Amino acid sequence: MVRVAVLDDYQGVARDYAEWDSLSAQVEFFHEHVEDPDELVRRLAPFEVVAAMRERTRFPREVLAALPNLKLLVTTGMRNAAIDMRAASELGIVVSGTGSGESDRAWAPTAELTWGLIFALLRKIPEEDRLIREGGWQGGVGVEVDGRTLGVLGLGRLGSQVATVGRAFGMDVIAWSQNLTDEAAAAAGARRVDKDELFAASDVLTIHTVLSKRTRGLVGAAELALMRPTAYLINTSRGPIVDEAALQAALREGRLAGAGIDVFAQEPLPADDPWRSTPRTVLTPHLGYVTENTYRAFYADTVECIAAYMQGEPVRVLNAG
Repeated sequence: MVRVAVLDDYQGVARDYAEWDSLSAQVEFFHEHVEDPDELVRRLAPFEVVAAMRERTRFPREVLAALPNLKLLVTTGMRNAAIDMRAASELGIVVSGTGSGESDRAWAPTAELTWGLIFALLRKIPEEDRLIREGGWQGGVGVEVDGRTLGVLGLGRLGSQVATVGRAFGMDVIAWSQNLTDEAAAAAGARRVDKDELFAASDVLTIHTVLSKRTRGLVGAAELALMRPTAYLINTSRGPIVDEAALQAALREGRLAGAGIDVFAQEPLPADDPWRSTPRTVLTPHLGYVTENTYRAFYADTVECIAAYMQGEPVRVLNAG
C-alpha cells in the first residue's frame, strides 16, 4: 500500500479538511516540524508520497537524493521556493501543486491579516486586552490611520488589495518596487515614489513582494534609518526580505514605533529567538494563509494530486519539462 506523509500539520487539523479515506493509501500526519535534514530523511524514508505545507519544510537536493522511495511530492500552492525542482526532476520525483481557495484569491487572507496587524499595533489591541485581563483599564493612546501615509513595498495583487483598504480608511497611498510604473501604481490607487521616499514618507510601511535574490535583505539598516521614529513596519511576505537584526535593534532603541511580523527567517521560531523579547511588536506565526477556506482548498487538492498520481496521471505538475 502507498504510504503518505502529511508534514507540518501544526494545528492537527489536516485530517478534517479533506477526504483522506478516499485514498487507497496509508496516511500519517506529522504535527511537529523537523528542521534537521538527517532526522527528516530518517522519518520520511519509508514514504512514497510526501505532502508539504507551503515552505515550512525545505527539500534541497541532498534531502531528495536521500529519499529513494519518494515518487510524489505535493506542495500546497503552485510555487514553493523550498523545493529544489531541478533535483526533483533529475531524481524522477513528481512535484504537484494545489489551488488556494475560492477563485484562487490566494492573496486575500494575507491582505486581511496585514490590516489586523496594522490595527493591533496602532490601536494597541493586544496590550489593552492584556491590561483588562490583569485588572487594569485604558493603558495607552492609539494612533488613527485616517490622513496618514501608507507605503506599499510591492504592488501586486496582494499589495493592491492592501492599498485599496488603505484608501477606504482615508490614507494617502504611495508605493515602490523595482519594476513598478507610474501607470500601474495609479491603477491601484497609489502614487509611485522612489525607494528612499517610500521609507522616509510612510507612517505605515507594509511589505508585499516575493522573496528572491533581488529582494533578500531588501529592507536593511540603511532603509530602516530613513523611517520616522513614529512609523510602523509590517511584514507578511517573507522573513529574509528584512534584515531582522537591524529591525530588532531599531525597535529596541526606539527608532521605530512598532512592527507587525508574521514571517521569520527561521520558522517555527526557536524558543530563545530574539523576536520573542523584542519590544514594540505584534507577532503572529505565519498566519497569512492559515484560514478555513485556504486549508480546505489546500488539502482537498492534495488528496486529488495523490489520487491522480496513483492512477498514473499526475495533475498540476510543477517540474514538468
